[in-house]
Amino acid sequence: MAASIPTALTGVVRTAGELYAIRSFIGIAGGTFVMCQYWTSRMFTKEVAGTANSIVGGWGNLGGGVTQIVMGSALFPLFKIIFANKENPASAAWRTVCIVPAVVAFVWGFILMKISDDCPKGNYSKLKKSGDMPDVSASASFRSGAMNLNTWILFLQYGCCFGVELTMNNLAASYFSEKYGAKTEVAAAIASIFGWMNLFARGLGGFSSDKMNEKLGMRGRLIVQSVTLVAEGVLVFVFANAPSLAVSVTVMVFFSIFVQAAEGSTYGIVPYVNPPVTGSIAGIVGAGGNVGAVCFGLGFRQFEDEMKAFTLMGSCIIVSGLLSLFVCIKG
Repeated sequence: MAASIPTALTGVVRTAGELYAIRSFIGIAGGTFVMCQYWTSRMFTKEVAGTANSIVGGWGNLGGGVTQIVMGSALFPLFKIIFANKENPASAAWRTVCIVPAVVAFVWGFILMKISDDCPKGNYSKLKKSGDMPDVSASASFRSGAMNLNTWILFLQYGCCFGVELTMNNLAASYFSEKYGAKTEVAAAIASIFGWMNLFARGLGGFSSDKMNEKLGMRGRLIVQSVTLVAEGVLVFVFANAPSLAVSVTVMVFFSIFVQAAEGSTYGIVPYVNPPVTGSIAGIVGAGGNVGAVCFGLGFRQFEDEMKAFTLMGSCIIVSGLLSLFVCIKG
């Protein structure tokens, strides 16, 4: 609900500084990912937490792509028609169209506050008053999560899957345009395929993690984690060396599937690290995705030869997959 206010105010921006400020405040909404992953971890048993977390997270990522399509292809043209009598219909349209997602976000946030429960037993406030739930301070929870080595291994691994997804979302369209000469519209459409894999790929990773957990326990989850990350890293090299646009797009589809499967697998492990402080651990691990995106993004900016950047990214991903050998969780 808080992020809906700066979203609605996007149209009042006049300078770059104002844009940076507004986008920073809109970023508050990104924090709901962590709360959502914690919520699903509490609402579902750990045996199916991987599937639940991955479906919710995957469809959350998909929402960004759907919003771009709806805003750009449906609402923006509609608002230009509405403001056809204005001096500059396009300017008036983009300055007002962001009110729509702001209203949707605010209303949905209000509905969640009124009808949802914190966990299957009810709301935390009542459970704490009745003594059925211990009252743990946020600082103690964060300290406990941050002192766990497993948290930081998952932090690095999530940076090498969700961070890679964010990086590809930023550069895929220009990559196809520059390397294969695809038109801007075509390149953008092809690049969007990466995000559309969230329809099922992240859920597939969580589901696979749950199934392997049934057979091998935590070792099964870690096997899925390593396999998806190593396969993702290998496919980075294949993608970078694709000889044609058709081959590149085909490889990207499989590359994207393993990227998002690794994301789902990661959050199939998170609830097991230290259950009482799952929220803090989910937050730290989630931040790894953004850190990974920044690091890989800097790599592509620093290297003039994109092949070197892809080599660096692919190597980091493969190494991160091998880090599962050092994860020590009971189960």
